[in-house]
Amino acid sequence: MSWSKLKQQLESFLCPALAGRVEYRATSYRYLPDKAGHCYITVDKKNIFNMADKTTLIRWYQTELEIKNDSEIELPISQEELETVRQETKGNVPEDRLHVIARNRKITGFAKDLVSAQSSLSKSNFTVVATKFLSSSIEECLESPDILLNILALVDRRVGKKRILNMSETIKLKHPIVQYFYELRRRTC
Repeated sequence: MSWSKLKQQLESFLCPALAGRVEYRATSYRYLPDKAGHCYITVDKKNIFNMADKTTLIRWYQTELEIKNDSEIELPISQEELETVRQETKGNVPEDRLHVIARNRKITGFAKDLVSAQSSLSKSNFTVVATKFLSSSIEECLESPDILLNILALVDRRVGKKRILNMSETIKLKHPIVQYFYELRRRTC
């Protein structure tokens, strides 16, 4: 599918409040056929998401340690997770320390997933993922570990206000760029 047709289809699915604000753009190199173009997403004419450029406004993590040390990341700890740690330690650990152990375990898993998603995103092709989005259900795209599929689904008009508001807890476990587009959509609902 040509870029102009793909762009037209993607923009036809934008929610009315974001139409004209969110744009899908691409660069290409006419005289360098072996050089691939770059696709990116702009919001209010600012380059917000460029898969090839790590200087965009959203933070890209390089290591698991960066994620662990980022104080802005909030991961909710459930009672089941605390109970699992309590059973594994056979009750020999103070209550406040249980929370620290459970949080560290959860953030380690989150960090590995996040770095893995970023590395697969940098290798992926925007047009391939966008075509997959057009042929997939919204539920699949929202639950997918793919960052770009999450973004395309969040700005989609088929995702209603009630669903957006109910996603607040699950969005905390997503990449900061997904959280950015979630907040953008939540404010425009």
